[in-house]
Amino acid sequence: MTHFEGVLPALGQALNERGYESLTPVQLAVIAPELTSSDMLVSAQTGSGKTVAFGLAIAPTLLGGSDRLPFMDTPGALVIAPTRELALQVKRELEWLFKPIGARIASCVGGMDMRTERRALQQGAHIVVGTPGRLRDHIERGSLDMTGLKAVVLDEADEMLDLGFRDDLEYMLDTSPADRRTLMFSATVPRSILGMAKRYQRDAVRINTQSDKKQHVDIEYRALTMSPTDRENAIINVLRYHDAPNAIIFCGTRMNVNHMKSRLNNRGFSVVALSGELSQNERSHALQAMRDGRARVCVATDVAARGIDLPGLELVIHADIPKNKEILLHRSGRTGRAGRKGTCCLIVPYNWRKRTERLLDNAGINAVWAKPPTIEDIAKNDRARFLANPALSEPITEDEQEFVSQLTQSHSAEQLAAALIRLNESNQPAAEELADAGPEKGPQGNRSERKSARRDDFTGGEWISLSVGHKHKAEPRWILPTLCRAGHITKKEIGAIKIQQNETHVELAAGARDKFLEAVGPSRKIEKSITVDVLRAPKDQREDTIDYEGPSRERSDRPRFDRKPRGERSDRGERNERSGGRHERSGQDDRRSKRPKDGRSEGGKKPYAKKAYGSDQKPYGDKKPYGDKPKRKFDGDKEKFSSKPTFSGKAKPEPVAGKVPKAKARPTEAEIDTKYKKKPKWTAEQKRVAKEAREARLAIDPKPSKKAAGKKLVAKKDGGAVLTRKKPEQD
Repeated sequence: MTHFEGVLPALGQALNERGYESLTPVQLAVIAPELTSSDMLVSAQTGSGKTVAFGLAIAPTLLGGSDRLPFMDTPGALVIAPTRELALQVKRELEWLFKPIGARIASCVGGMDMRTERRALQQGAHIVVGTPGRLRDHIERGSLDMTGLKAVVLDEADEMLDLGFRDDLEYMLDTSPADRRTLMFSATVPRSILGMAKRYQRDAVRINTQSDKKQHVDIEYRALTMSPTDRENAIINVLRYHDAPNAIIFCGTRMNVNHMKSRLNNRGFSVVALSGELSQNERSHALQAMRDGRARVCVATDVAARGIDLPGLELVIHADIPKNKEILLHRSGRTGRAGRKGTCCLIVPYNWRKRTERLLDNAGINAVWAKPPTIEDIAKNDRARFLANPALSEPITEDEQEFVSQLTQSHSAEQLAAALIRLNESNQPAAEELADAGPEKGPQGNRSERKSARRDDFTGGEWISLSVGHKHKAEPRWILPTLCRAGHITKKEIGAIKIQQNETHVELAAGARDKFLEAVGPSRKIEKSITVDVLRAPKDQREDTIDYEGPSRERSDRPRFDRKPRGERSDRGERNERSGGRHERSGQDDRRSKRPKDGRSEGGKKPYAKKAYGSDQKPYGDKKPYGDKPKRKFDGDKEKFSSKPTFSGKAKPEPVAGKVPKAKARPTEAEIDTKYKKKPKWTAEQKRVAKEAREARLAIDPKPSKKAAGKKLVAKKDGGAVLTRKKPEQD
């Protein structure tokens, strides 16, 4: 039994049972006697054992000098993790570490049943592990009591800030007791972490166990270049070549994860997916399948790039290049953990090579650049692995002896060996054939490689003509695949492509033209609008012709016309005489080319002499220099003016009669019914009632109202009274 100095005896027993032989540097640093009650800000490399480290650090605070943890109504420690998978993994690690001291650990993560979590908290939990959002939800609902906390641990604090959990973290730290211990563990310590540590920690001790040597010394980095269309085939070959017990493939989006999982399932790999769109139950089952060995490949987004520890993970594949060095290091850190060796492969299309080189330089990683394993490499590696299988050297048991004798009597040794090889290969997915991955030195290679890549094998080529040219936006980049697809030929059978104004001439390898025409058919139509004709010999190439010599032709290799430097060129007249001049080519006289340099014509008169006008002369005669400018017209009650212009602009405009209003449209029947409908006439009874009401009103208040000002009451013979307008008095 190994003795761990500075570790509590009960926890040392758990470490021995787990198979620990020694502690990592970060674990030794946090259990120092002088740091028993101090706050810590710890930065360590991924895979260095930070979970066990903060478990050892908070154990003395929870025990308080006793050997076992007593029953607690409220939690004594809170561990916050950025993702659900990491929180559940931390819970599993702390369960075996604190099992000897009788700790009860509860988890609070999104996607799980909240009633079960609330029940576990009510029954009493010493340590609570969860994600920021779900923990805050429990606090606000009153199911998580923060008054008894003695320690708070922030695992992967930088990742939680990057994911936008700052408000939740500050809320939980503000609601916890002020005399608690605060431990922050992070792979990197940016300025945001320092600001939070200064605000919520008391005299925190900074612990940095990151070594000065390069990152991930136990990981072998390999950058594999290939054609962009062979990315998935390259991933399949990498999985077959390494044949790792566990492998993880990182993709940039959820859609890519689903596509890659379907492709690998169809090829016979046992694969699971891990992304944010899955429920927590599905994500937990996927990780458990990887741990149990039921699945050997996990296709995931960056949700699995932090803290996930899969036992026996030997291979990490970057299907999509990471955006920055932090994501690259965290992805790659899933392998090569706790002293184990691992391999990290970057799938790099050749047009992404420079970008990937800059990424590796920024991360301080020296990767080996190579091409993906071929079918021959995979077969060779499978045979070497088969010969190294310990089953071939193990002795024969008594139960097997009878069947072995029966096989050797009925079959020869060669037949048995061949059958054994066939059975072994039948259980493996087939490898993929890869196309050319491009030049070794980069996307374009050096100049000597480009020159050597030219096509010089079309000495006896045959020509065809296409009914597209510059006028139809013809380009080699879409003509080449169109010909290969329609004529059932490969790009190696296509030579020069000469694009002219209205047609394109294509050179095919000897014997390929007949095969091409047979595939096209008697209609000689491709893409429904391009006509193919046989061409005995190509026309002379003009200035507007693009000469494209096969798929490997580069733009920089096109012939360039020699031109004299600007200082050595002759004057304009000599150049026009040599080239014919723009006007000579169009059938016109080039008078400007015959003019002497001093600007004088043959008669000695200067051209373009300005005519001097007298003060009484008008440069344009009686014609006005500008057209009539209509003046602004005013509407409404304002006076309207004519549009008669004036040359001086000082004369006042003359008033004109207003415009005749336009005839209004005839109203519709609906408008007539609503707006123009006549009111019905009163009946005799209605008139009598109105009259009685008016007489009653006058009897009550005979004084005229304001509306009756200027009127007087006139009595009638029948006793009634009416209002009549009073004539104004004359002075």
